[in-house]
Amino acid sequence: MSVRKLKPITPGQRFRVVNGFDAITTDKPEKSLLAPLKKSGGRNSQGKMTIRHRGGGHKRRYRIIDFKRDKQGMDAKVVSIQYDPNRTAFIALIEYKDGEKRYVVAQNGLQVGQKVSSGPKASPEIGNALPLSEIPLGTIISCIELRPGQGAVMARSAGTFAQLMAKDGKFVTIKLPSGETRMILANCLATVGAVSNSDHQLLVSGKAGRSRWLGRRPRTRPVAMNPVDHPMGGGEGRASGGHPRSKNGIPAKGFRTRSKTKDTNRYIIERRKK
Repeated sequence: MSVRKLKPITPGQRFRVVNGFDAITTDKPEKSLLAPLKKSGGRNSQGKMTIRHRGGGHKRRYRIIDFKRDKQGMDAKVVSIQYDPNRTAFIALIEYKDGEKRYVVAQNGLQVGQKVSSGPKASPEIGNALPLSEIPLGTIISCIELRPGQGAVMARSAGTFAQLMAKDGKFVTIKLPSGETRMILANCLATVGAVSNSDHQLLVSGKAGRSRWLGRRPRTRPVAMNPVDHPMGGGEGRASGGHPRSKNGIPAKGFRTRSKTKDTNRYIIERRKK
């Protein structure tokens, strides 16, 4: 994976850094695994705006991703590595021996023609999905289930990975990308390897229009607002705005919002870093 810095032939390209896409093998998605994707523009079912700064953006079609990896005991061949407009990671099209095709989140180092499989009897190699109890200690993993059969919910974005730290009875201990260390049931599935497209964090959009293509609308700085519009608004001249907080008054920068009575707190061994 690589990035390219563009030559400044326009003002918008002067600082732009784009993905090299050298891991991508085709630009044609599998038609049978496409679904329509409806945009809400940040509105709820009543038409009221509940999330600000959303709207517009390029039309997309959703790629149906197999997060459950529930077709176990059968090898599949990696047909291609593809771009997915709905996520930061690349995706891999795999084809099973019976002809069924599925999309999975691609791991770093996954190659076209490689065999992948899932289930307790699969070997702990890149791209294979196994129960956590069958993965060796210290292994780099991603696409982790939180409950058995739920499907992958953790460590799914570009370049992320977790590490298997310990096994104790029906639980295993993993260190998550956020720095949190927590226990998860040992029969939950995880995929071996870090998620692909690790250079995603190096990209520079170069111009405001590129945010609009992604469906992000302009955001007004809270300090520039009036007191009626935001807790940080108002003041004479260039006032700093007071304590950083959200529009609802919830403090930012270190204020913990996780409930102290949440049931799953008992599974967290070490909180994520501030």
